[in-house]
Amino acid sequence: MDDLGQLKRILEGALLAAGEPLPIERLALLFADNERPQNADIRTALKEMVEEYQGRGFELKEVASGWRFQVCQDLAPWIGRLWEEKPARYSRALLETLALIAYRQPVTRGEIEEVRGVSVSSNIIRTLLEREWIRVVGHRDVPGRPAMYATTRIFLDYFNLKNLSELPPLAEIRDLDKINAELNFEGVDSKSHEVEPESEESFDEVQDEPLATGLETEKEDR
Repeated sequence: MDDLGQLKRILEGALLAAGEPLPIERLALLFADNERPQNADIRTALKEMVEEYQGRGFELKEVASGWRFQVCQDLAPWIGRLWEEKPARYSRALLETLALIAYRQPVTRGEIEEVRGVSVSSNIIRTLLEREWIRVVGHRDVPGRPAMYATTRIFLDYFNLKNLSELPPLAEIRDLDKINAELNFEGVDSKSHEVEPESEESFDEVQDEPLATGLETEKEDR
């Protein structure tokens, strides 16, 4: 296809109609064999479209699963009022667990507990699995063969990331609140139900003894 303007119109229409991220390979299948543009031409058109939508209320964004249109994040306080559901709110323990999986994957539940110093609730792991933010990628070759967890493409899509290299560098993170801000953990999610923090899962409130001695040394080493 030689008409760049028409190519952009087709891509725009397809992305608006799809309602989900579309990779370039799938976008290419919109065209008949005799008119199919090269993948490089599609990417060039998409990048030009990104620039053209600058300053609008929506943007064209590439995430892990492909390209999609989305409302600009800075408009969330206003757009969120379209829905009656409350934004998702997660316990500190859940966010810490998710952050540890994101940065240390693949990681076992026991390794997460070793760093946090308290037990990880089964509800936390179940919630993360049900949301498809994490998945089991194997089993550690130690007694008991514990499951190893890693993040998913859906996790990347949800937090507006194309790949794991876009996670904020650990050197820039001082505490959990900084991680929350970087990853927009408290952003509006109109499709999610509120997850009430459980007192036994709250990192601030847990009074359990550390699961391993020398915990602070372990944290510093890591």
